[in-house]
Amino acid sequence: MLAQIKEFEPAIASGAHDALASQGKHIRPALLALSGLSAGGINEDMVRVAVIIEMIHLATLVHDDVLDEADLRRGQPTLRAGWGNEVSVLLGDCLCAHAVKMAASFPTPEVCRAVATAMQAVCTGEIVQIQQRTNFNLTRAEYFHVLGLKTGALFALSTEQGASLAGAPPAIRNALHQFGMTIGVAYQVYDDCLDLYGNESTSGKSLGSDLASGKITLPILIALEKANEFGLNKFQALLHPWHSSSLPEVMEILERCDALCESQRVIHQHLLGARSNLAQLPSNQGRAALNRFVDFLSQQTDGLGGSRT
Repeated sequence: MLAQIKEFEPAIASGAHDALASQGKHIRPALLALSGLSAGGINEDMVRVAVIIEMIHLATLVHDDVLDEADLRRGQPTLRAGWGNEVSVLLGDCLCAHAVKMAASFPTPEVCRAVATAMQAVCTGEIVQIQQRTNFNLTRAEYFHVLGLKTGALFALSTEQGASLAGAPPAIRNALHQFGMTIGVAYQVYDDCLDLYGNESTSGKSLGSDLASGKITLPILIALEKANEFGLNKFQALLHPWHSSSLPEVMEILERCDALCESQRVIHQHLLGARSNLAQLPSNQGRAALNRFVDFLSQQTDGLGGSRT
């Protein structure tokens, strides 16, 4: 990725470097590599596609920080904090455009088409999620549909491209696509739960930030489903307009509704589906590593709510 940034205009290259400073765990490139390994082996094309996907993901983070007016990400100043919203939006666009240019350099259009389709899904998911803010009539089906678009799409792109570039047959490609979509949704539910049940020192953000933006996540949906136990109007009044002082009372209601246990159950249900997808792959080192990723997410899920600060 650093090598790609050398192709940017000097005037914005340092901004792109600042954006790279907020990179995370590189889960999507890792899943692409492990999917390729499970389907036949890793090659140089996979490295290029991994860079493409991570660059798109990075662009979405830059745009998210503008939308959320965030000054910190993972303990580091965001791009908008140093460069402003206008430059940040346009630099995110540059990252996306460069990713598409890289995808178009492949000899056939399949990679570029898959990348563009996933990009459209991510943007659509973000738009729909914005439209659904403070929508207390949101259903679980609508919630999970958005997660499949905004998070599942890039995970599925990563795992399917790993299989495709390894020359895997359609059945294996489909199994890995479904694995990516399922694990991506599970990961996003877990990330949503972190906003309420995580630890600020490790999550890198203040608890309740999703509530502050009006985002409806699974724990809140669960409480809304059980609103007759404590009063729907009271709960909605706590959620909107949002005041940080309402967080303790919201957490008390969530505890009464067993929202954490139900959320963990839903995540584990998705992880079970992901294991079922992996069972269709040949038994090898790559499949074993993907199963260990599922194990790790399962352990992290079980640890939710263990220590909050």
